[in-house]
Amino acid sequence: MDAIVIAGGIPQPEQPLYEYTQGKAKAMLDIAGKPMIQWVLDAIGNAKKVDNVIIIGLPDESKVTCTKPTYYIPNQGRMLANISAGIDKMREINPKSEYVLSVSSDIPAITGEMIDWLIDTAMETRHDVYYGVVKKETMDARYPNSNRTFTKLKDMELCGADIHIAHHTMTTDPEHLATWEVLIGKRKQPLKQAASVGFLTLVLLLLGRLSLADAVARTTKKLNFTGRAIIWEYAEAAMDVDKPHQLEILRADLETTIA
Repeated sequence: MDAIVIAGGIPQPEQPLYEYTQGKAKAMLDIAGKPMIQWVLDAIGNAKKVDNVIIIGLPDESKVTCTKPTYYIPNQGRMLANISAGIDKMREINPKSEYVLSVSSDIPAITGEMIDWLIDTAMETRHDVYYGVVKKETMDARYPNSNRTFTKLKDMELCGADIHIAHHTMTTDPEHLATWEVLIGKRKQPLKQAASVGFLTLVLLLLGRLSLADAVARTTKKLNFTGRAIIWEYAEAAMDVDKPHQLEILRADLETTIA
């Protein structure tokens, strides 16, 4: 399976990380002596199930490396456009590939073993999309001060992971693209995301009557694809860097791995 690494985000002056990035790519933030994205690339390099890496949003002179064959694509401006461009490149590299791994560049604590676990777990079934989630108790046990936004469902509280798997056809069907744009754009706003799926879904969420299985069923019906939620055993998949305190948590955490 090939991996797409999304690395095009540049914090703007009104955003919390701007004082750290000053107009540069967030992926290049220093964490324990190397760019944040380098931690992710090292994990991918250690993953036995990944063949090629496609980096989106960084120039090839950015001086990041991976032990797997690596390709660069310019930032396409939007998350979905970046994923689509990555899938197009994947088809060019390996026309027989069916599934692609999409990884955010801001989850530096991820490891190769975790990536292999995800691929093995997902490929036990045949679905169009495998969307990762992490339970609140898993997150709190590993990162008690993460301050992630959690969605309270009927059967659990969870947050979204930042690494997923999708079939290569999922961004090529015009019927899906507009809704995908809405859902991806509101991925950190649970109420707006639920409203995008349907009013009843929003009501059930507000009333605490929406289970994870029901949320998956309603979303996949809305978008007309098959999907499966992967409940991560590892909080690292959801520990992304959006705010300064999250950056400092991961800097302190990853310093211990090289000490």
